[in-house]
Amino acid sequence: MVSWFKYAFALSLPFFVWLAFLSEGWMCFIPLIYAFGVIPLLEFAFGEKVSNPNAEEEKRFLQSKAFDVMIYIAVAAHFATLLGFLFLIDPLNDGFLELSGKVISMGIMCGVFGINIGHELGHRVNKVEQFIAQMMLLTSQYIHFFIEHNEGHHRNVGTPGDPASAKKNEIVYPFILKGIFSTYVGAWKIEMKRLQRKKLAFFSFQNRMVRFSLAQLFMIAAIWIGLGPWVLLAYLTSAIIGMCLLEAINYIEHYGLRRKKLNEYRYEDPQPIHSWNSDFVIGRLVLFELTRHSDHHYDPSRKYQILRTHPEAPQLPGGYPSMVLLALCPPLWFKIMNTRVDKIMQV
Repeated sequence: MVSWFKYAFALSLPFFVWLAFLSEGWMCFIPLIYAFGVIPLLEFAFGEKVSNPNAEEEKRFLQSKAFDVMIYIAVAAHFATLLGFLFLIDPLNDGFLELSGKVISMGIMCGVFGINIGHELGHRVNKVEQFIAQMMLLTSQYIHFFIEHNEGHHRNVGTPGDPASAKKNEIVYPFILKGIFSTYVGAWKIEMKRLQRKKLAFFSFQNRMVRFSLAQLFMIAAIWIGLGPWVLLAYLTSAIIGMCLLEAINYIEHYGLRRKKLNEYRYEDPQPIHSWNSDFVIGRLVLFELTRHSDHHYDPSRKYQILRTHPEAPQLPGGYPSMVLLALCPPLWFKIMNTRVDKIMQV
């Protein structure tokens, strides 16, 4: 299979989400069953692939525009799916079962496509791609992630100063709530410091958080005025589901891993051992290689198609969907993961 075309498998998710929008009864939950039932089974069936592209392949992959086109197609699919959701959903006439399934389906899209692809494009240096990243994050009302993730999380990962790095024995549910709150507050703090350094006014359009917050409020107002408060409530519920899914993934990506403090002012540089890696093939395709997270933190500038696996990187026992399910059962999560954390941190 051509290397770029395999990522078309990710488009299976919006396909099933659209199927849910056009269905009734339990069929509206097909994306949930697919994401957290079928995909974990496929991950274990197809297993892991630990090989990396060689130098010649990396060069060819970076020169190929097809990998970027796949991302742009996924962007278009996400925006089309959101529009479909907003115009097809009927909160006053859909039954509770249908409404719940459709809202959850859109929430999965917000997390897997909206925020994840926004994350990928948010690390690009191209200003157009950065703008697309912000628009993708806007669909989940999480545009401030662009600031806090790039300028906060990547600097503080694996330290007590990073709310996205879960401590050993920390329970996922309060972690998710803390993460949503801290991401927003942290983005304001980062922007405040940036403006102070440049001697710019805090309450102005030079403040990205002012612009981002206005964009989010404008989108909320547009949906309310154009489609009514019940559609807005359904959309906001989906956005919150997307936020929670992101923070649950943050939880599993760095659980229990800590960078050593070298002195009062500095920690060791982020290394592959400070992020959990997963080489399960199916999850890699659906999430555009997000699961090769160790290499992403080791070198955030690397595009998804050339992310590598490192022999020293700690490996999750499953792909991201199955690990999210495991994290939702804290006693089982601690039993399986704490021994792995202890082994890694003793090295």
